[in-house]
Amino acid sequence: MCGIAGQVGGADARAAEMIAALTHRGPDGIRIEAMAGVAVAHARLSIIDLEGGWQPLHAAGSTVIGNGEIYNYVELTRDHQLTDVLTTGSDFEPLLHLYAREGEAAFQRLRGMYALCFIGGDGRTWLARDPFGIKPLYIMEHDGGLAFASEPRAFLKAGLMQTVLDPEPARELLSFNYTLGARTLFQGLRRLAPGEVVEVRDGRIVSNWRQPWLPKTPLIPAEAGTQAESRDEARIEPTRQRPMGPRLRGDERGLLEELDRVLEDSVRVHQRSDVPYGLFLSSGIDSAAIATLMARLNERPVTAFTCGFDAPGAADERAQAEKVARALNLDWRETTFGEADFWRIAPEVVWALDDPTADYATLPTYKLAEAAKGTLTVVLTGEGGDELFGGYGRYRRALRPAWLGGRPAEPRGADPAALARWRAEAKAPPGLTRLQQAQWADIATWLPNDLLLKLDRCLMAHGLEGRTPFLDREVAAFAFPLADNFKVRGRYGKWLLRKWLERTCPAAEPWARKQGFTVPVEAWIAPRAADIAQRIGKIDAVCQVQPDVAEAFKAGGDGVRWPLLFFALWSRIHLEGASPAEALVSVVGAI
Repeated sequence: MCGIAGQVGGADARAAEMIAALTHRGPDGIRIEAMAGVAVAHARLSIIDLEGGWQPLHAAGSTVIGNGEIYNYVELTRDHQLTDVLTTGSDFEPLLHLYAREGEAAFQRLRGMYALCFIGGDGRTWLARDPFGIKPLYIMEHDGGLAFASEPRAFLKAGLMQTVLDPEPARELLSFNYTLGARTLFQGLRRLAPGEVVEVRDGRIVSNWRQPWLPKTPLIPAEAGTQAESRDEARIEPTRQRPMGPRLRGDERGLLEELDRVLEDSVRVHQRSDVPYGLFLSSGIDSAAIATLMARLNERPVTAFTCGFDAPGAADERAQAEKVARALNLDWRETTFGEADFWRIAPEVVWALDDPTADYATLPTYKLAEAAKGTLTVVLTGEGGDELFGGYGRYRRALRPAWLGGRPAEPRGADPAALARWRAEAKAPPGLTRLQQAQWADIATWLPNDLLLKLDRCLMAHGLEGRTPFLDREVAAFAFPLADNFKVRGRYGKWLLRKWLERTCPAAEPWARKQGFTVPVEAWIAPRAADIAQRIGKIDAVCQVQPDVAEAFKAGGDGVRWPLLFFALWSRIHLEGASPAEALVSVVGAI
């Protein structure tokens, strides 16, 4: 895990200033290089090949810098007879040699999470992001060049971007708690889409295409020569989807055996690391599944961290997590989250999320990362299990007939214009079941722009690498095509995963009714609501997006207050330049 930044084309390269803003992502050191028409910078968090894996890497006439991990670098080395030509043990070096043999097709061989800049020996320059969008990458055209970085703050630090709010994404933030598509809250800055690969020539995007997250249903690449529609947002050509093909209907026993093989393989490669690794363990199915396989694959007890809440009536996951930890002989550690933590951590989380998500799950995730720092460097988590195996209650509701309360699995209560944009982003290819359509929508919207953004920023703020074994191309190829009744059956989602966990870790109680995951933010905000409402009503950016913000905050209800408080703090920090502490005092008052 690292931070990357640089510029392609143009005369005004500010790579040094950009990477200076990203040292929290790469605390082990910085390397900067300039070459013909390109300047690149890399802030390193050392994970694999601690001595030899410094970037930029050069081989076979090409150069690469990357953020993330290529998990199948061992297999790429073996299958393509690269052992004798490699000069490092870096997981990114095999890509350099594969590109020399097969050009841009080499990107499709990668199994991992990554955002990278690749300067080919053939004179072509590429930017690429992994198919699920686990790792972020932002771009902006300026002064005849194209700048890129792992976080928006790098563009601000280098003076390449003005703090001008784009109100449409801001309205999406208040409607969904996250934003959609390529646009960010900063005018002129966009993020690469999950799986997007772009070729940059003379500081402009000249072609782009998308890698699919589902490898058995490949997308046909966009035609070469695709130009940006504007300097603010490059266009991805519409792609045609091949038929999904028959869904898996194998016998349950055979599917359980295949699920075991696929998940074990994914956890095994996600554990590849030269530094300490562990996991975040909740009371849920997904993290229990990851813990079960890590316990199987490791001789020593695996370190696991769980966060619980010190608040009356709050759902606390520690008791169930401890039960699983004891059954699996984990080195289990707990941390607590109370009201004092909320007011201390909230502005720090907002600082970390310069590309924002107002999901309150960011708060305990940040606290867990804070607790794990110094013990772990790599953390495995359960993100993606619900989306691939059909876990959310909204999936079950989407399958019911209308007379039984069925309704589309889409956000409710959103601004009509924002909801229309969501439907466009979430549109699934033809040939999917209703359940698969709902899964597809979440994988296209909620997953990269909320859950994975949360994980990246909250962990990288502490110099930790988060890994997601469910979000793996082999797991996706198994899980997504499963017949609906192996995902949802009766009142249970993740049917097949529960059946597997029933066999492998019965202490996880996969059929027990689980408490809903909530963070008691309303109880902590309510006593200060009147004062906060007055203060928020004086913030120009917030009023621009929601003119009646003070009244809405006073009224509260339906999860309104935390997103508005978050956006107020975000505006103070990222638009007005306040420190987290200054922002808290100006929005909330003295604590």
